[in-house]
Amino acid sequence: MRRVRRFPGILLFLALAATDTVAQIDCSSLDSQILKRLVRYCVQLPSNYADAKDASGKLERYPVLYFLHGLGDNEQTLFKTGGWTLIEDLRERKKISNFLIVAPEGRNSFYINSADGKDRYSDFFLREFMPFIEKKYRVKPGRDGRAIGGISMGGFGALRMAFAYPQLFSSVSAQSGALILESPKNINAAAHSGSPVVRALTEVFGNPIDVAHWEANNPFVLARKNRAALKSLAIYFNCGQNDDYGFEKGAAALDKQLTEEGVPHEYRPYPGDHNLTYFLSHLGETMEFHSRAFGGKR
Repeated sequence: MRRVRRFPGILLFLALAATDTVAQIDCSSLDSQILKRLVRYCVQLPSNYADAKDASGKLERYPVLYFLHGLGDNEQTLFKTGGWTLIEDLRERKKISNFLIVAPEGRNSFYINSADGKDRYSDFFLREFMPFIEKKYRVKPGRDGRAIGGISMGGFGALRMAFAYPQLFSSVSAQSGALILESPKNINAAAHSGSPVVRALTEVFGNPIDVAHWEANNPFVLARKNRAALKSLAIYFNCGQNDDYGFEKGAAALDKQLTEEGVPHEYRPYPGDHNLTYFLSHLGETMEFHSRAFGGKR
């Protein structure tokens, strides 16, 4: 039986200055039977979540965006770095519609099952976490009301999840996604470099890298395998052209591949590197993309 732990004082009712709008951020945890540990999460609820009703008089159900954080961050990062204020401002100005934003704790998992099978994060996310969230909160059922996005490691996780399971998501976004073009052989050669990204990769994909596991979770491979299904998926990604980790090369390669395979998508290369300033500068555009997709517009 799953247990949910609520952190004291973290059910937050936050008000934007100079407005009457009150948004709710609900942070709690789920006791995962698959991961054998508590997994924290935060949910941003629209200001009218408590009492909004649909045309039939029933309480409103909302689309949901699962938002995956980057390496070294956590489930609260989006809401503690200015992202919450930016999103609420977009809602105030009617730039985006009302939808839930759900940020789970991903640690350094890259949001996949580890090669050694000890950390089955993808299984947890698909089999436990999404069903739990969509039962606990008033979420619109089905693919049309479900999206996934992320930053850096979370961008990799979002693209991998949506490209592997396009039947589950209507839209996907990635900001500075960790799209890595280096081969497993080259990553193995760099395993002793001290790079935090390389170290995290070997923890998840194996040390040395398990080539079959790498390919099974490779967004480029999955996009090619499922290219027909991806044509009904709204896809957006951006990347700074001076990314500290060279992820702009992976973004450009994905743009080229999707274009050649006739998969509709939006790719936005921008000036900037791999930092908070860049992410926040383009977070609004990302949220507007998902809002349009929820409304059936691409």
